[in-house]
Amino acid sequence: MRNKSIQTEIDACYLYRKLAENEKDEAIANIFRQMESIEHGHAEAFARKMNLPAENLIQPSWRAKTLNLIGKIFSYDYVLGALMDTEKSLSNAILKTKEKQNLEITGTETNHVKILWSIIEKDNHVSGAQHAKFESRHRTVGGNAIRAAVLGGNDGLVSVFSLVMGVAGVATDNKTILLAGIAGLLAGALSMALGEWISVKSSQELYENQMAIEMEELETNPEGEQHELALIYMAKGIPEAQSHEMASEIMKDKTHAHEVLVKEELGINPDELKGSATEAAFYSFLLFSFGGIIPLLPFIFSSGFQAMAWCVALSAIGLFLIGAAITLFTGKNLWYSGFRMVVFGLLAASLTFGIGRLIGVAIS
Repeated sequence: MRNKSIQTEIDACYLYRKLAENEKDEAIANIFRQMESIEHGHAEAFARKMNLPAENLIQPSWRAKTLNLIGKIFSYDYVLGALMDTEKSLSNAILKTKEKQNLEITGTETNHVKILWSIIEKDNHVSGAQHAKFESRHRTVGGNAIRAAVLGGNDGLVSVFSLVMGVAGVATDNKTILLAGIAGLLAGALSMALGEWISVKSSQELYENQMAIEMEELETNPEGEQHELALIYMAKGIPEAQSHEMASEIMKDKTHAHEVLVKEELGINPDELKGSATEAAFYSFLLFSFGGIIPLLPFIFSSGFQAMAWCVALSAIGLFLIGAAITLFTGKNLWYSGFRMVVFGLLAASLTFGIGRLIGVAIS
């Protein structure tokens, strides 16, 4: 636990450095370098507290190096998203611990994301456009995309593995098992894709409807909307006179006023409307299928007990890798997370196999 605190800071320091090295916008790269410096200072402080030589600070973990590799292959926006998610989790964990122990919350628990925004706001070299660009990248790309990929593969693997083992408990015919597995894979993948499409589309339609209502209110009752906007700023701690002045200035441009009201009053991020429901459905189908094909492969190339043994072995390996991948977001022990996933997956498959066997005996 002692080294884990330092490791977390070292990993963050390493990732911010990589973000800075691969950022083309010098102003944003400067922000990343400042965050790297903050994280390094935290690591040194932990080292002093634990009486560890600062020069012997541990190297980046496999988790940090893996995230960096993902950044190299895909985009460093994914790294930024994952890093921000981690820092939010750490901040929330500190707050919850203090609440449980009835310790005073001083405000210093604020996560590093807020520190990052503070640096942006105080940096004269960062324009409004750059600020918007950074915020958009943070909100729309990142850890959620990688997490969705991992969980989508897990859904496919566990469902098809359990289905195949359940059918194997009833019938030993290779073609029957393979046919049931393929049918289950396609049904599950299509269901996931349709569910994702409906989810994205319905959210977009809901947001669009709320935005249309907001524009109608803005046109029919601009004074009321201006007053609401001023109240929002007052709730944020801005003095009343300044709040009314800011709201009045914003209302001079109806398009801009609508954008601000949508963000401040409704809490809607317009970037969320740009996502493609079809693209989300396609990737959901693809990821589920990728996980689901693993337990089916042995039945394509072999049969009988040998196919079942290979099915269990390959599925266990896949489950372990998925459990290990999840630690990219949780920061938990790789072996613990991996084997935990294997145990749960094998239990689910064993249960369905047992039920299938009972059904088979009853039918015979």
